[in-house]
Amino acid sequence: MKTLRIATRKSPLALWQAEHVAALLASRGVASDLVPLSSVGDLDMRPIDGTRQVGVFTKRIQQAVIDEDADIAVHSLKDLPTEGDERLALAAVPPRETVQDSLVSDPGWTMSDLPHAARVGTGSRRRGAQLLSHRADLRILPIRGNVQTRLEKLQSGEFDAIMLAEAGIVRLRLDGLSRSRLSMEEMLPAPGQGALGIEVRADDDRAREVVDCLNDAPTRAAVTAERRLLAELHGGCLAPIAALAQVKGGQIRMCSVVLSHDGKKRIDNEVEEEFDPSRWHDIAVKLASDAFSALKKRGAIELIEGQR
Repeated sequence: MKTLRIATRKSPLALWQAEHVAALLASRGVASDLVPLSSVGDLDMRPIDGTRQVGVFTKRIQQAVIDEDADIAVHSLKDLPTEGDERLALAAVPPRETVQDSLVSDPGWTMSDLPHAARVGTGSRRRGAQLLSHRADLRILPIRGNVQTRLEKLQSGEFDAIMLAEAGIVRLRLDGLSRSRLSMEEMLPAPGQGALGIEVRADDDRAREVVDCLNDAPTRAAVTAERRLLAELHGGCLAPIAALAQVKGGQIRMCSVVLSHDGKKRIDNEVEEEFDPSRWHDIAVKLASDAFSALKKRGAIELIEGQR
């Protein structure tokens, strides 16, 4: 096949992700070139809230694939809207990186160590709500920009601590960063967190066939269940919804939580199914359906709708 053109955002983390996919393809004898682009989300530094739509980080590189200026797009899967574009297909999800979130501060505070009314920067309502559910005294403040920009704001004293995905820290090799890795009990991740999504044009069978070798069945099943649950809840990326599915010992188990923005209300749920790699899609759909039914019965839809 001809050299694959990989559309990617220009941020250091996005470029790492695209280069990682390029290396995976190269190990299988497929040559590729990067097509770096700037997304609306990279240029607009306003907080992400209800006035801005999901997909601010993905639409530009998706359009490059649609316009045939690139053959594939590499996304951080948690940024990819669950409502797909019929012109595109999610062709592959490689093995997942760590899903943990980290609390970054100069002293390396844990959540319980944070001073009273500490200023914590995060652009995620999911993170903010979970922080408040454990520490109602915290001041949750919006923050935007790439990892380096956020760290500069922390160093300038604008925040006492900031929240970052541990996967981004690992991928950027910021191993010496002073931080506390939060447990799943403290901070459940966003659907798709730590995973990469590779999109192709829906009618590009050759590109789809080439990148299919990068699929990891357990990861694909897990993120499919998480993202399908998010779609059924109509949560988008703005509602405080978290979910994590994992395959262990022949079972796939998903934990999920829906919260109010202030963290005072939360609905937790766990579901489990036997896992068969050959039936990963059907099993993921069943897992998401069971989780949705349980959350709905306990008032999750009303909790989400009441905050729009």
